[in-house]
Amino acid sequence: MFHINILLVDDHALFAASLSIALEEYKEIEHLYLAQDIKHLDILASEKNIDIILMDINLGNLSNTDGLELAAKIIKTNPKVKIIILTGYDLPVYRHEAKKIGVSGFLNKNISPDDLIESLIRVSHGKTCFPSENNEIIIEELTSMEKNILGFICKGMKRKNIAKELYISERTLSNHLQHIFEKLDVSSTVEAVTKAIQLGYISPIQ
Repeated sequence: MFHINILLVDDHALFAASLSIALEEYKEIEHLYLAQDIKHLDILASEKNIDIILMDINLGNLSNTDGLELAAKIIKTNPKVKIIILTGYDLPVYRHEAKKIGVSGFLNKNISPDDLIESLIRVSHGKTCFPSENNEIIIEELTSMEKNILGFICKGMKRKNIAKELYISERTLSNHLQHIFEKLDVSSTVEAVTKAIQLGYISPIQ
């Protein structure tokens, strides 16, 4: 039987313990390790012969970066590593980013143990596991500037102050807003903020 070694990167000890208990009955899982030191993640993965890294997006006190950024760094230094994003932040923008950086899958933490095992086996065999793309929202990516503007708007800042903060003219800011409206298919800042939160452009991770 094919056995899988898993490394879980998640700052929630209770979730880690629950997952460990849930996976105990599955013979396909050899070991489930919990990463405590992000700085030596590559070394741990090598020493424990890790097959798949399960990574949350919000890593809390474990890291100054989020799970997607950390996953991108790991994949860049070790393209052969298999990473699955396992998170409660199941938003279109995050799924889109996960695919872009080359992770092997994106799963919601609400997934059943049976479905998780099926996904782990699938990825261990070189395949991917992402939510069905039926009815998936087509996303035209926002630029870093556009994301910053949305963030300031969400905080209630006035246009004049946003322009000052970003060292741009109010006319330039208006042009950026128009581009945001077009990309998100909205017609007002209120709609833009609402849509941005739904999609994940305005991060719930603060």
